[in-house]
Amino acid sequence: MVTVVKIGGSLFPEYVNRLCDYLSKSKEKLVLVNGGGELANKLREYDEKYNYSMDANHWTAIKCMDIIGNLIADKNNQIVLINKLEDISKVHKEGKIPLLLTYDLMKNEDPLEHSWNVTSDSIACWVASKINAKLLILSNVDGIYSGNIFSNNKKLIKNISANELLFFEETSVDKCLPKLLIKYHLNCYIINGKYPDRVLSHLNRDYIKNNIYTYIGGK
Repeated sequence: MVTVVKIGGSLFPEYVNRLCDYLSKSKEKLVLVNGGGELANKLREYDEKYNYSMDANHWTAIKCMDIIGNLIADKNNQIVLINKLEDISKVHKEGKIPLLLTYDLMKNEDPLEHSWNVTSDSIACWVASKINAKLLILSNVDGIYSGNIFSNNKKLIKNISANELLFFEETSVDKCLPKLLIKYHLNCYIINGKYPDRVLSHLNRDYIKNNIYTYIGGK
């Protein structure tokens, strides 16, 4: 089975190249979807100041994802850029990892609401549902926490349902993700991409080596 791996924009550029080296060693077939990073964050700042339409915010943020995706592929020869779901199997047959540039696909399908509640997390979830894949979200934190993530009292939640997650004010994933996990009957894991050995252990089903994650159940 294929796993859609969402590479958080917060991991770019510092952690991405080493992470991709580890992903190339995965026994699992992968499809990468990346976040928009600081480019998308800058758009949020502009929107707060100048109040652009949500349509403009939505599509320009996805363009930021494509820009970052191009830069990731430029430094990693094992990654092949694609913009069609039909090209995934072709790249896998070549022994490479497809990175999906999502702008054209999302423009054609337009399956998600246009708001800041939708980020690359939700887009990766939608892609996973389309190709009947598993979903792994790589962030710059270990997962979902109870309590304030910036406090000393925070505690990593190892297992949570998407229904429970609906009532969290702020987490390391976007607000629309739990709704989509429920809608598409998907589960997902969140792992810290700053530690690629943990990611590879998870993908290769070596769960003893990696027990630092959050599992979100949507089924």
